[in-house]
Amino acid sequence: MDSLYLLIPVALLLVALGIKLLLWAIDNGQYEDLDKEAWRILSDDKSPERSDSEAESKTDD
Repeated sequence: MDSLYLLIPVALLLVALGIKLLLWAIDNGQYEDLDKEAWRILSDDKSPERSDSEAESKTDD
């Protein structure tokens, strides 16, 4: 019974923290346009982008 005096406030703090993190993620746009990333993998790019280091190594040759 004594352990409930500790576990209930800890559980309430964890729930409050989870709600705060959820609201933070919503406010920062983490859940906007979820379909864009799903469709982006299916799009066919004409030419893959190269990193700067690859482009520099090609020009050095």
